[in-house]
Amino acid sequence: MKTSELLNILNQHVPFSSAESWDNVGLLIGDNHQEVTGILTALDCTMEVVNEAIEKNINTIVAHHPLIFKGVKNINEQGYGAIIRRLIQHNIQLIALHTNLDVYRYGVNAMLSKKIGLTQTEILEPQHTEYFKVQVFIPEENVETFKNKMNDEGFASEGDYEYCFFSTKGAGQFKPVENAQPHIGKLDQIETVEEVKVEFMIQSHERAKAEYSIKALHPYETPVYDFIPLTKTLERGLGMIGQLPQQTTLKSLAIAIKEQLNIPSVRFTGHPDATVSKAAIIGGSGIGYEKFAHQKGADVFITGDIKHHDALDAETEGYHLIDINHYSEYVMKDGLKSLLNEWINNDALIIEASTINTDPFNYV
Repeated sequence: MKTSELLNILNQHVPFSSAESWDNVGLLIGDNHQEVTGILTALDCTMEVVNEAIEKNINTIVAHHPLIFKGVKNINEQGYGAIIRRLIQHNIQLIALHTNLDVYRYGVNAMLSKKIGLTQTEILEPQHTEYFKVQVFIPEENVETFKNKMNDEGFASEGDYEYCFFSTKGAGQFKPVENAQPHIGKLDQIETVEEVKVEFMIQSHERAKAEYSIKALHPYETPVYDFIPLTKTLERGLGMIGQLPQQTTLKSLAIAIKEQLNIPSVRFTGHPDATVSKAAIIGGSGIGYEKFAHQKGADVFITGDIKHHDALDAETEGYHLIDINHYSEYVMKDGLKSLLNEWINNDALIIEASTINTDPFNYV
């Protein structure tokens, strides 16, 4: 399998375009035409992870956190430059799936939710997309030609389907006046024409192109058409919310999560004996969503990287927080390995999860 094929598979399931605008995802180091000998999933691409790939004769690392992110000013024998040099020297490719894996329906937050036993889960904050429903009124005799040409231009497609039109017959009326040069009818006479209303969907960024195409392909001198703005909820978004296996106390839940995630420390805010039955979770750094999670019915909000003042604010407002550290996202290593085995139909391709602990902290 070529790198380009792997990227297409990843983009199909976890679109790179769904990442945040500030993010850096996709092929960071590598060659689209290179043959993939194996895939190593990792939370971070550290020197130890690169060495692990070398030892296992794996030439493609798929990491959650981008190695090239804040801006590399030089590539030398120090810091991140040393890691990049080693990757290139050993012809190892690096692909990043960051915020696009965060918002994926079965991504990092779903993996964390499953690990701590949440049930009846749904996306905490689903993403939305804006699009247009286009309706064009056109003589019946010109409909098929118009639809064929619009389809050839790439319009009226949805996922794996093309030529997605809906047509309704009706009678159109108009009267050409003054300097009109009508395709059908005569000056100063009311004309009734058997017309068809053709409807199809386009993405919001396609509007200008669609309008140009309609005017160019429509037989009328002055075509009639509408762009109706609509919003659709997507099957992706940030965080998950669901029911805990059973009602429990805040302290008991924190202890259970520490064991389930096998992490060295967990902190929480709120009275230890407070009862909780519904939880929301955002892996990594999700502080700022605690109020939203509470409004959605969560008794406790679980995330990482909680600062002192954020915790104090939450306690003052009565929101229960559990801090599971940023490194808890390591669950994506095995989770992504399972997903890749589902997506890639190639039993000969080695897909492994990194065994390296990349948590930068030591605990006492």
